[in-house]
Amino acid sequence: MTTSHYIAGRWVDGQGSDCISVNDPALGQPFAELMAASAEQVDQAVAAARAALPAWKCTSASERAAYLRGFAEQLGQRREALVALQMRNNGKPRHEAEIDLDDAIATFGYYAELAEQLPGQNRDVPLAAPGFTARTRLEPVGVVGLIVPWNFPLVTSAWKLAPALAAGCTVVLKPSEVTPLCELAYGQIADTLGLPAGVLNIVNGKAETGAALSNHNGLDKLSFTGSNNVGSQVMRSAAAQCRPVTLELGGKSAILVFDDCDVDAAVQWIVAGICWNAGQMCSATSRLLVQDGIADALLPRLQAALENLRVGSPLSEEADMGPLTSQAQWLKVAGYFATAREEGLQCLIGGKVLDRGGWFVSPTLYADVPEGSRLWNEEIFGPVLCARRFASEQQAIAEANDSRFGLVATVCTTDLARAERVADALEVGHVWINSVQAVFVETSWGGTKGSGIGRELGPWGLSGYQSVKHVTRCLG
Repeated sequence: MTTSHYIAGRWVDGQGSDCISVNDPALGQPFAELMAASAEQVDQAVAAARAALPAWKCTSASERAAYLRGFAEQLGQRREALVALQMRNNGKPRHEAEIDLDDAIATFGYYAELAEQLPGQNRDVPLAAPGFTARTRLEPVGVVGLIVPWNFPLVTSAWKLAPALAAGCTVVLKPSEVTPLCELAYGQIADTLGLPAGVLNIVNGKAETGAALSNHNGLDKLSFTGSNNVGSQVMRSAAAQCRPVTLELGGKSAILVFDDCDVDAAVQWIVAGICWNAGQMCSATSRLLVQDGIADALLPRLQAALENLRVGSPLSEEADMGPLTSQAQWLKVAGYFATAREEGLQCLIGGKVLDRGGWFVSPTLYADVPEGSRLWNEEIFGPVLCARRFASEQQAIAEANDSRFGLVATVCTTDLARAERVADALEVGHVWINSVQAVFVETSWGGTKGSGIGRELGPWGLSGYQSVKHVTRCLG
């Protein structure tokens, strides 16, 4: 049994009623257990964050920056252990786990730099009216709850934790019950760095723990990344408290391939967009829109590329794609394979679970999928790609935008004027042109429509944890 909660600077055992099994998805077997936090322990964590807030928000910008750089350095020192843990608990191939860790390190380094710039963001405001002066002051929003998902542990938590600490907030972090162990490294690092007790608190648990945190009246803000179903519950909790919330939710993103595109390059971008992390990405470009003139050349090569992907355990094989992270997700994807058969979809490759002892599925491609298909419209969260053909640029844009989600998109064409024009017309938060999904900490992350509220990363990620105050003085 693992001690799994970090509250007020101390490690404590869980006192909740849920026992969490931590699984190796390549084997479909547990390798650790922990007891969830109780509602009382969530209370304690929020109280600890509240008690630590007055002193923490008054620390200097340079002091907070030093702590953030310490987090980055300590993550690097724990590199091999954290990479191995992601491979074992998430089923990520080594190269993916290493990129995730590099992302988390870069995030803490970036927000250390922004923290040092905070004093310069408090400035005078010119007024048209005589007899008054005004100034702007940026303050931490207060105590924030951070709820993160299982598909990118360390990464999504860094995207929230680093800017929150940089802004001067204190936090209560709840990792996913599927991958609860990686984020415990942040508590260990806090101990090593001597981070003041209560600035960072970590409570693990299932839905009951998440609900206790999201409903807690001691929070000043909550930031959530996860499914739309849970996100709507978090939003209702925020509404009941009249409390700000950031939501990073689902996607059903499109990749648009025009007929002037290099076929081999397009195949590379398509495969990366649907098979990275076994397709368990809110940004997965799971809708392929391919222009008529290139479709007959592209689809067979894409089929061959998916067939040649090495699917296996990252711990025992050179795998290009690992298993799905949980049995629940494996069953969900299997259900969509059954739906595809019921709908009579044309399966070019895959469409089945793999009998390898763990939670493996085959990379899958369906061709000429009707726009009314459930697989075309619903987020699957697996390596399942649906393709449709289009004739014109206008049709491609219209079909890409015909979704209740609006997270990301990719445009593939050698006509750069068209690429920029299409990118501007797409109703999403991030567009890649002729690229894999390269995410940089300096750019924003978030979407439109049902893909969420607010932005993470870049200066926008920091501003999400800041409150704007104006001070106006009469000179008379």
